Amino acid sequence: MRYLFVLIVTLFLLIPLEAQVSININLGTQPIWGPTGYDYVEYYYLPDIEVYYYVPQHRYYYNNNGRWIYSSNLPSRFSNYDFYNSYKVVVNEREPWRNHKNYKEKYYSYRGRHDQQPIRDSRDSKYFVNKKHPEHNNWVKQQKQDNGKDKSNNQNNNSGKNNKNKNKK
Repeated sequence: MRYLFVLIVTLFLLIPLEAQVSININLGTQPIWGPTGYDYVEYYYLPDIEVYYYVPQHRYYYNNNGRWIYSSNLPSRFSNYDFYNSYKVVVNEREPWRNHKNYKEKYYSYRGRHDQQPIRDSRDSKYFVNKKHPEHNNWVKQQKQDNGKDKSNNQNNNSGKNNKNKNKK
């Protein structure tokens, strides 16, 4: 029995364990009309018009005469839809329209709500990575300045260390 226990423990120690850590962040690809507070979004469900927006491919999925179709643009019947002042539900599920009945029932009461802050209006710097955010260009400039300071600080620190070492000789 002891031999079996030692054998099992030895096998576990010899087999490399692989820990898989997956962190998904897609702040830069989310539309600026999307709500703040989400680092990763697969789909938005728009309960006011019963449409899904697929963030990675920038596609709208909507029902057209009983069939779900996709397009990079909404049909003209939604031309007056206000993305910035409507409620968006984050859905991280493949093909959520297949469960549309559930989403429609669950989020029907969200129709007409206007209480989400869009990414465009956020002053949280984590959203500035989005190229369409109004502060993006300022953020890029700041990143370049900060990187330049880091490089010059490293050069100064390195040259300072070298000078100290030279002086000690």
